[in-house]
Amino acid sequence: MASSGVRNGVGPRMSAKPDRQGAGATPKTAAGKHRVSSAGGAGAYRRTSSGPLPAAAGGRAASDGAVSSRVRVAVRLRPRNAEELAADADFGDCVELQPELKRLRLRKNNWESETYEFDEVLTDFSSQKRVYEVVAKPVVESVMEGYNGTVMAYGQTGTGKTFTLGRLGEEDTAARGIMVRAMEDILADITPGTDSVSVSYLQLYMEMIQDLLDPVNDNIAIVEDPRTGDVSLPGATVVEVRDQKSFVDLLRVGEAHRVAANTKLNTESSRSHAILMVNVRRSVKGRTEMDVSISGENGLSSSLVGSLRPPIVRKSKLVVVDLAGSERIDKSGSEGHTLEEAKSINLSLSALGKCINALAESSPHVPVRDSKLTRLLKDSFGGTARTSLVVTIGPSPRHRGETTSTIMFGQRAMKVENMVKLKEEFDYKSLCRKLDIELDKLIAENERQRKHFDDEVERIRAEAQCRIAEAERECKITLENEKMKYHEEYLDSIRILEEKWKVHQQSPKKQNKEAESTSNDTGEVHNLLQNEKMLRQSAEDEASDLKNQISHWKKLEATATAEIIKLQKMLDAEASQKEKLEEEIGVLRSQLLQMSMEADETRSLDKGDGPGKIFPGLDSLVSQTRGSQPREQDNGQKQPIAKLFEQVGLQKILSLLESEEPDVRVHAVKVVANLAAEEANQEKIVEAGGLTSLLMLLRSSEDETIRRVAAGAIANLAMNETNQDLIMAQGGVTLLSMTASDAEDPQTLRMVAGAIANLCGNDKLQTRLRVEGGIKALLGMVRCGHPDVLAQVARGIANFAKCESRAATQGNKMGKSLLIDDGALPWIVKNANNEAAPIRRHIELALCHLAQHEVNSKDIINEGALWELVRISRDCSREDIRNLAYRTLTSSPTLEAEMRRLGIKM
Repeated sequence: MASSGVRNGVGPRMSAKPDRQGAGATPKTAAGKHRVSSAGGAGAYRRTSSGPLPAAAGGRAASDGAVSSRVRVAVRLRPRNAEELAADADFGDCVELQPELKRLRLRKNNWESETYEFDEVLTDFSSQKRVYEVVAKPVVESVMEGYNGTVMAYGQTGTGKTFTLGRLGEEDTAARGIMVRAMEDILADITPGTDSVSVSYLQLYMEMIQDLLDPVNDNIAIVEDPRTGDVSLPGATVVEVRDQKSFVDLLRVGEAHRVAANTKLNTESSRSHAILMVNVRRSVKGRTEMDVSISGENGLSSSLVGSLRPPIVRKSKLVVVDLAGSERIDKSGSEGHTLEEAKSINLSLSALGKCINALAESSPHVPVRDSKLTRLLKDSFGGTARTSLVVTIGPSPRHRGETTSTIMFGQRAMKVENMVKLKEEFDYKSLCRKLDIELDKLIAENERQRKHFDDEVERIRAEAQCRIAEAERECKITLENEKMKYHEEYLDSIRILEEKWKVHQQSPKKQNKEAESTSNDTGEVHNLLQNEKMLRQSAEDEASDLKNQISHWKKLEATATAEIIKLQKMLDAEASQKEKLEEEIGVLRSQLLQMSMEADETRSLDKGDGPGKIFPGLDSLVSQTRGSQPREQDNGQKQPIAKLFEQVGLQKILSLLESEEPDVRVHAVKVVANLAAEEANQEKIVEAGGLTSLLMLLRSSEDETIRRVAAGAIANLAMNETNQDLIMAQGGVTLLSMTASDAEDPQTLRMVAGAIANLCGNDKLQTRLRVEGGIKALLGMVRCGHPDVLAQVARGIANFAKCESRAATQGNKMGKSLLIDDGALPWIVKNANNEAAPIRRHIELALCHLAQHEVNSKDIINEGALWELVRISRDCSREDIRNLAYRTLTSSPTLEAEMRRLGIKM
């Protein structure tokens, strides 16, 4: 094995004081990678710039004043945890650190290794202060000088990203993370009167941007400036920070709302990307003078201000990004909704990796819009921000693949260059306040002059009013005379017109009588003609209607004849099709019997000392107590099922579930169960009505085999959140509860308990699950005593307790736990120290989650669960569960008071 002077940081400690680069140093844009073998030793190495990340210098200047700055990358090694100390005791670490040379050696095997160089290599005993000074402090100093900055953590789940960035350090100040230390430096460097600091705290969860300071605001839109391309979040909550305590309180609120889950790699695994945005506004002295003058009425220019110096404001932003950990599903054990979360995390991290690859290779197209994460980090990679990245890795050789991927991500990021720009502008508000003072003086002078002007205008107005009054009197007299004259002329004209009207009124009376007689005769003739026309038109219309009816009846007769011939042909075709279907049903039955016998033979080869495996997908329900099948056998079983699915079709297979022959129903439900084990088939089965058919079998069938296999298929379908809602809507919990009360076979009870346990992991179904008897059915199955059944019961209780704890933390649940109301606590206490590891682990997690809600504390004490919590915090084999139990005991006032009364010391 390749040797080195330092293994995992075990060697002389490096000084905590970082060495700074000079202002004229030019950083290299890429890190070197060399192969090393045990025979050849180390070759010549290419060194990157030494020391911590520079604050402002170290790049080349652009024509617009921007400075080129490479993304700086540091690597941090997490020490082995308790599980790794036990599992990997006989194996060496997969990485070897050389911090004095800023190198990391990744062992591929006992003879060959690869060496990588980074800007800084941090060992497993590097302090939080050392990490901050090397990684984040230069970026914070640049932010205080007016540049944008980004600090980001990337790595596998459980390697210490959140510990590095977001640790509050309330119990131990030396453990404070980068967020807390950065805000301390920022608040110490600002002037309270003129400067301001504001923060926003967000999370990117399932491609939705959610406000951690206001959980109701759960879908914030990204707004992009079409002119500058800058990205902003106007819908996010912005809180002004004045002291360190208020900032820590905000972080505590945000962390309580952040989504986390329990996986095999980490008990409190972050399921979202956390983004802290710190906006800094600083005022500096102006560098320009401005003379303002106003011309008066006399044409002379009077100076308003001798020289006004507008202050300059620098607006910068610090972005701290705690990325969710990349993970492999087979190692993390994610299932159900947690699996969907893992898919979303891996997709966003993959999009980020593509962008960094494109920037490192100077590609003309960078796929920034593939994910909201890459859009938010547009300024951090290839933009105008000074960026520092810390990649976290673990020492375990079991995770060598993930460690290699993380190291290569950091190597590619070191090739990305940003063009940092100083962001400053004039403070026109301060200038306006100065101008307001001068303006008040001008207004006072103007009012004095205006008063003199008003007096002069008043004198001129009085003279004008006198002249106007004189003219009005003369005009009034003239108007009265003209009015009298025109009135007399009007009366004369009226008299003349009346005389003319009387003369014309007498002459036209005779002419009117003759015209009236002629008009009456003409009207009668016109009416007769109209009646004749209407009668003729009616006759023509009736004849036309009769012709149309005759033509219509002829067409109907021809159509009826054609229809009769067509129906005769259809009857013949239906008879032929019926014969073909009967032949296909016979072939299908023989294929089902053959496939079922092959599956039974395969299951008999898998395990000879217990019940056979119903279908591959059920391994997710019994993974704690049974090993998975070898891949060769699994593929051998799936191949005939997939072939049958393609040849016959899902709809025909489902139709056989209603067959009258019992053997056909048994074989058909086994085929459907095997298909349901594949996630790709689940949506097709539900859409085709398979879920409804399985529930009908559970309700109506008395065959124990059919009920066991149907319950197993429903358990697989219940791993999907959409299917969980459908199962609840169709009364699935009630049917599962009835099956649990009637069944005596342990394998049937195991399948039913697994289905209910999957439903217990859905936050939205808690109340309905309890009302429809799901919890009581789960507790009732403990009568069986079989370890596999008890393991599924314990898993369901742990899922239910975890959902209740999350709801209580988010303020959505106030009362006592529904598990305690249904009497689950005595059984939990009784089995908290069960000999079977899967049962014990789930029970310990459930007990910790129940104790986190203060309203449950009295029941915890009365049932004797307090002693079990103390035992878990001391003797549990898993470190994450021990820490969870310890935090639960120390955070509950009621439990702490009871421990003091009993004399228990933590």
